[in-house]
Amino acid sequence: MSGLTENWLIVGGCGFIGTSLVHHLVQLHPGINLRVLDNLSVGTRQDLAEVCEPREVASAAIQGPPVGIELVVGDIRTFEDCRRACRGIRVVVHLAASTGIGPSVIDPRHDLECNVVGTFNMLEAARGSGVERLVFASSGAPLGEARPPIHEKKLPRPISPYGASKLAGEAYCSVYCRVYGLKTVVLRFGNVYGARSTHKDSVIAKFFKLALQQQPLEIYGNGNQTRDFLFIDDLLRSVMLAAQADVGGEIFQIASFKETTVNEIAEKIQALVARETGREVTIRHRQPRLGDVKRNFSDIRKAKKLLGYVPQVDLDTGLQLTWDFFKTRLAGASGS
Repeated sequence: MSGLTENWLIVGGCGFIGTSLVHHLVQLHPGINLRVLDNLSVGTRQDLAEVCEPREVASAAIQGPPVGIELVVGDIRTFEDCRRACRGIRVVVHLAASTGIGPSVIDPRHDLECNVVGTFNMLEAARGSGVERLVFASSGAPLGEARPPIHEKKLPRPISPYGASKLAGEAYCSVYCRVYGLKTVVLRFGNVYGARSTHKDSVIAKFFKLALQQQPLEIYGNGNQTRDFLFIDDLLRSVMLAAQADVGGEIFQIASFKETTVNEIAEKIQALVARETGREVTIRHRQPRLGDVKRNFSDIRKAKKLLGYVPQVDLDTGLQLTWDFFKTRLAGASGS
């Protein structure tokens, strides 16, 4: 193990993407030293323990680089937690956020405090601690209703507090690279799905949970809204590339470059469940949600050119792998 694979800080490391990244790093580099900072508001100690053997360390006790895999329970809204967590760190992967358009519409202040103040705290802590690189998880939300395919040169016009807060985080990443020399890389993820996403309320995770509960798949609006669905393994590849590429102050669209309607996803899951269980799952439509983007898919040519990023998992394969995980994890609880 060498280079930027040592001394990582995974912020939000107990969540879906975080635990997946920790598992990937542990598998790739047994004996890796890394630190996880999480407030346990979504992910849990148990979620992290499923992929590694973490040692819980109090924030106040951190003196230098991580030894083995450390879990620090703290909050990005508290600068001191961020500052201490960055001690001895070379690479920060900032995944912690208040996610989702709906929650941001309901409570925009909470969204701002987590996604703007929290991101500023992480950048400032990284700067003061001599961190070499920070990878920031963003999304297509800053672009709002931009005509797809969306790309990095599109003018951002967010239509939700979530999109506005992520745009602010992107802007601060640019400033900290250009003014302070911190190598920041912004990754605008598509709609991520896959194993370990059982806590998420994203469309594929929600549909699988409903299917296992033998409940109708609920679609907001007519279901013709489109998204770019990204399997977790492809996302992890993009993070590894961003952490090691010789770039800074850049934004990349990370997705599949394919447009899929929510209706198509529901129908694929309906067919998969019928094939696997013999049960018929119905589909039900509800009123549209405020702030929902109607069409969204990403042009990933910049990421391919500068990072070498190429998605490898097609939608049908990814859905099958996700179903296999959900079925094993949730079948007992759902009575399946």
